[in-house]
Amino acid sequence: MGLNCGIVGLPNVGKSTIFSALTSAPAEAANYPFCTIDPNVGIVNVPDERMDKIVELVPTLKIIPAVVEFVDIAGLVKGASKGEGLGNKFLANIREVGMIVHVVRCFENEDIVHVNNKIDPAGDIETINIELAFADLATVENRIVKNDKTARSVDKDIRKKALLLVPLLEKLKVNLEEGIAVRSMGLTDDELILISDLHLITVKKQIYVCNVDENGLVEEPEYVRSVKAIAEEEGTQAVVLCGSLEADIASLDDKEEREVFLEEAGLKESGLSKLIRTAYAELGLRTFFTVGEKENRAWTFHEGSKAPQTAGVIHTDFEKGFIKAEVYHCEDLFQEKSEQKIKAAGKLRIEGKEYVVQDGDVMHFKFNV
Repeated sequence: MGLNCGIVGLPNVGKSTIFSALTSAPAEAANYPFCTIDPNVGIVNVPDERMDKIVELVPTLKIIPAVVEFVDIAGLVKGASKGEGLGNKFLANIREVGMIVHVVRCFENEDIVHVNNKIDPAGDIETINIELAFADLATVENRIVKNDKTARSVDKDIRKKALLLVPLLEKLKVNLEEGIAVRSMGLTDDELILISDLHLITVKKQIYVCNVDENGLVEEPEYVRSVKAIAEEEGTQAVVLCGSLEADIASLDDKEEREVFLEEAGLKESGLSKLIRTAYAELGLRTFFTVGEKENRAWTFHEGSKAPQTAGVIHTDFEKGFIKAEVYHCEDLFQEKSEQKIKAAGKLRIEGKEYVVQDGDVMHFKFNV
């Protein structure tokens, strides 16, 4: 699965504005559908206060944060699964991302056209989710036809695998016809492995972004409450932000100016910072650190990874020749104020191949190739 996030939604909900603010690089944005045809791709730093604290305690020449990739995918419309509005091209782009960031318009503005001529977040969500489900339905129906032929194969092993798929494909078909996402069907890990080659869209995790106007940041509108209710029902996250305000913040080059802007707007942090961290976490990504005089760096790893695998994130040789890892948690550094005091307090640990790395670990690997 890809380690990136695809930003989707109906036309004119603010996807490209949010993407531009995320990446501080302009994506084409205009007041008409299908302005964005080819997906824009941006690499975004993951905000992490822990790195700021680490740099204070371990001065360094170079600071490298963790990153996550966002893809701005053009607006989908009703009928996209049947090719409406260049739907086939857009759906193909969504298949390539690891997670869906679904932007929902939660503001009123007569100057910005809504594709359905009314503000209805729940209806907009339903439109997109049904189109994605129907796109998967077409994929499943094609596989059913092919699988029926495979089930008559003279090869015993091929026939056995095909017969195992029959009830699962039928289950997918029945649910997708009702617009139910694959991720909501309660499939087992084994079942997910069986259908992994279908590259279904609705098996991907999805979070919602409520794009509000500035008033919507002060007092939560009913539009936002309706999206949050849907997110809670689906067991996912809903992030609230004002795309136009975030674009203004992103246009400021100076960090102090951005902080003053946020304070004047009554915000503790940028909505985009929360979105980035939420997306990073929902992708199952976590961070470990390496520190030193030359470089302090945040490295990304999959939750549940063991020490040799995380060593391989730095270099494949580190994984191949892994011997051990010297480990402490960044909270130990914040408490003891230096690595020397961490060692004196007995908080520096030696971990082997079976150690499951924790988010926030500071690591030094020993290896031999």
